Amino acid sequence: MPEISKRGLELPASPIRKLSPLADAAKARGVKVYHLNIGQPDIHTPAEGLAALKNIDRRILEYTPSDGLKEVREKFAGYYKRGGMDVTPDEIVVTTGGSEAILFAFLACLDPDDEVMMPEPGYANYISFAQQAGAKVVPIPTSIENGFALPRIAEFEKYITPRTRALMLCNPNNPTGYLYSRQELVQIGEMVRRHDLFLISDEVYREFCYSPEPYTSALELTGCEQNVVMVDSVSKRYSECGIRIGMLVTRNKEVHSAVMKIAQARLCPPLVGQLVAAASTDAPESYMKAIYDEYIARRDFLIEGLNKIPGVYSPTPQGAFYTMARLPVDDADKFCAWLLTDFQHKGATVMMAPGSGFYADPDRGRNEVRIAYVLNRQDIAAALDILSHAIENYRP
Repeated sequence: MPEISKRGLELPASPIRKLSPLADAAKARGVKVYHLNIGQPDIHTPAEGLAALKNIDRRILEYTPSDGLKEVREKFAGYYKRGGMDVTPDEIVVTTGGSEAILFAFLACLDPDDEVMMPEPGYANYISFAQQAGAKVVPIPTSIENGFALPRIAEFEKYITPRTRALMLCNPNNPTGYLYSRQELVQIGEMVRRHDLFLISDEVYREFCYSPEPYTSALELTGCEQNVVMVDSVSKRYSECGIRIGMLVTRNKEVHSAVMKIAQARLCPPLVGQLVAAASTDAPESYMKAIYDEYIARRDFLIEGLNKIPGVYSPTPQGAFYTMARLPVDDADKFCAWLLTDFQHKGATVMMAPGSGFYADPDRGRNEVRIAYVLNRQDIAAALDILSHAIENYRP
């Protein structure tokens, strides 16, 4: 039998999805599983997007341009302009989800053996995308003790080598919920300009910032316009994970040209998804306001509940809808699997993402989990009750 590639062997499994077979088996046994492992909101998709889906009047579902339909890119440019970002439709490439945008950015900006710095814990798939591009991830450690705050810029610069080509940020952060301040971003902008690096900024969660300070996009930073590649998606903003529409935005014409070559090779982003996403940008402010208020209420309810469980600690996230929590266990991977294979409380159990998968070094985060507060408060309350009983009864 032929051997698969070394790349295929070495790519990491997703910590968010790798326990899914265990969850499926638990459900088959009649156990209810509360999914806190994945960022799939239970919020309804905007009526404008659903109406567009139901009323598609086309006789052919055709290819679109490789960078997406012009009218769709114009809609997205209008959305950014309302948020204070001066972006033209020609600076936007529509992608098959934000994940493809990240992979395109890595392929366009990084050569094999180049290094990309990332604060950790970070979104697990960044590591996979970097490996697919042949690049090396250089983790910038942060700690749950101080809410995963960024180190000083001088600490960042200690990690820069002749092979360093980019810094990858997620703002607000997945999985920690950390929100980068304008001052931090300005300093980061100065650093990438000083060292001639790319700043790849994942801003998928920009609508979910719980600080009174206005959100700052990397696209707003002055003096490093040619360094910035911004990644975005409608998956979380409009609860449209399944239509697979994201975007890559850059003012760097060479990066845009390189991304277009890659985009042309995969032909085009999904037509139907583009139509739904474009219509969703017309959702009223009341839609986003209601979601925003709901996530703050869920966050506060979850964090208070977690910190009441003996041995559990979670800082209060300032953005997105995730938190990293420290548990009184030696191995969260084994604990999360045990929850699905051997434990239930009142006929139910909880699925969480083990923290080790969000670190480049799998020995870090062994007693941490990422929790997504994408369920309603009644379900979060049930999940907290299950977690409390599980910790009390766990015997590794």
